[in-house]
Amino acid sequence: METPAIELRNITKTFGSIVANKDVSMTVNRGEILSVLGENGSGKTTLMNMISGIYFPDSGEILIDGKEVVIRSPKDAFAYGIGMIHQHFKLINVFTAAENIILGLNDEKFDPKKSIEKIRAISEAYGFEIDPMKRISDMSVSEKQTVEIIKVLYRGADILILDEPTAVLTPQETKKLFAVLRKMKEDGKSIIIITHKLHEVLDLSDKVSVLRKGEYIGTVITKDTNEAELTEMMVGKKVELNIERPEPVNPHLRLSVHNLSVTNAEGVRVLDNISFEAFSGEILGIAGISGNGQKELLEAIAGLQQTDPHSSVVYYPDDDRDSTAEQLIGKSPKDIRDMGVHLSFVPEDRLGMGLVGSMGMIDNMMLKSYGQGHSPIADRRAPRHLAEEIKDSLGVVTPSVTTPVSRLSGGNVQKVLVGREIAASPSVLMTAYAVRGLDINTSYTIYHLLNEQKKKGVAIIYVGEDLDVLIDLCDRVLVLCGGKNNGIVEGRKTNKEEIGLMMTKLREPQEKGGVA
Repeated sequence: METPAIELRNITKTFGSIVANKDVSMTVNRGEILSVLGENGSGKTTLMNMISGIYFPDSGEILIDGKEVVIRSPKDAFAYGIGMIHQHFKLINVFTAAENIILGLNDEKFDPKKSIEKIRAISEAYGFEIDPMKRISDMSVSEKQTVEIIKVLYRGADILILDEPTAVLTPQETKKLFAVLRKMKEDGKSIIIITHKLHEVLDLSDKVSVLRKGEYIGTVITKDTNEAELTEMMVGKKVELNIERPEPVNPHLRLSVHNLSVTNAEGVRVLDNISFEAFSGEILGIAGISGNGQKELLEAIAGLQQTDPHSSVVYYPDDDRDSTAEQLIGKSPKDIRDMGVHLSFVPEDRLGMGLVGSMGMIDNMMLKSYGQGHSPIADRRAPRHLAEEIKDSLGVVTPSVTTPVSRLSGGNVQKVLVGREIAASPSVLMTAYAVRGLDINTSYTIYHLLNEQKKKGVAIIYVGEDLDVLIDLCDRVLVLCGGKNNGIVEGRKTNKEEIGLMMTKLREPQEKGGVA
């Protein structure tokens, strides 16, 4: 019987009264790719952090090539050939790729020329495309990820752990990454991947281990399983994985955005003459590589971002296009609300912009309604009722609706924010990464809630990073590239490859508005 490259036996880790991992056991062989699946809070990242030396287990054993080892730091992990590529890169922007790769190595005979030669040899062996002398600040997301992978290979890692490696990659970049990982597998390396994308799990891995609420559920051979079985293992019950997309019924113009431009504090134009229309009863998706103007676009419409001259965002309050239109540019969020524009916004920065971390759910509900009362004393009954309703309907895990939301997990914070904004009965609902950090069960609950708003005639603008979801959920998808509108495609007729190319290569816009 083959000795596993790495074996975990009855690993347990607690943080106070919270049990992150309980008696978890799993193995990875040489030349094998293992996917680790689980809902948010299932203990996936905690488990991997123990293998890579960031945390130390309370009990249990870690074996490398059949021998028990003690890993107390990332330095210990590297000594055993273990390297982890984190979801949030740990690179210094002003340094080059080569400088980041060799940073921290204690080599008295350091030779820059030989280091660059070694980096190029690693790149050639596995098919990486990287310039060792390029600064990190000038790199794309996929290039930065490449630097992180080469960094652990440079240190001799033959057990690699990747945490959500495709979260911000285009389909083309994901395809390249998978090709590299398959070459590593052929080279005898052991690879562990944490991901939420089931189709990628089925495409890449040899076997899948599932965690649920910190406990090990089981391991299955990838070729013998499917998405439905894996989801049931993760959640503990059958989950319907079909995203509904009802046809828009009698759509009417709600927002007309024309020549919208935003220049940031550094003088860089992050939005460049964006024009489009949003209609009632439809979901307009916004696709683009992270940092291509998505945040600024929604904030400008919401009155939170200074816009350049000649920018225009016109709101149509009812179904008659000839009725009084309202120009939103130059108005504050309060002005927009006082005009009767019911606009809800789920920002990317949940606790920085969306909620107040030191407040509980009740007080965060009141942030939307405190100005509506006629008494100097705020009425807390309606906000309390709404907080309890959101807690129950979305399954928010919190000790109490008065517990500060900063103490909740990222996924639960997102549930509170999305629930509050939808409850405001908006006519325009804008969401930025509404399901980021949510487990698959809750993600589908959010998709259902958005479709319910769509059926009520709400115009929804949905910024997302999962192209499969954008295509299945949205009626139309606007693609941003370099801060420009690179075209609008119909969700029912497009595919990931088309959108992925539009995200990376500018072309003439094909559409300025219209209804799917």
